[in-house]
Amino acid sequence: MTVHWTVSAIESLTNIYAHISLNSPVYARGMVDKITRRSVQIGNHPFSGRRVPEYDNTDIREIIERPYRIIYRIKTDQIDILAIIHSVQLLPDEI
Repeated sequence: MTVHWTVSAIESLTNIYAHISLNSPVYARGMVDKITRRSVQIGNHPFSGRRVPEYDNTDIREIIERPYRIIYRIKTDQIDILAIIHSVQLLPDEI
C-alpha cells in the first residue's frame, strides 16, 4: 500500500534531525533513516502497528522506533504518516 507522509510528519522528522544533529549529525541521519525505513514495514503490513491507546480508532496505529512513536492512519487507498513524536510527548486530543 502507498505510504504518504503528511506535512506535519515531515516537519516532525526535520525537527528531529535538527535537534539531534546539534550533537551528532551522523546519529541524526541514522535516526531519520531508521524512522523512514519503518514506512516500508507500514506499507507492507499496515496492521502490524498497535492501536494508539490515546485514540479510540482502529485505523490510527503506531510503530515504535525508540524513542519515537510513528503515528499513522490506515485509509482504503493509502496510509498517512500523521506524526513522529518522542515517547515522552503527549499526543494532541485529535490528529
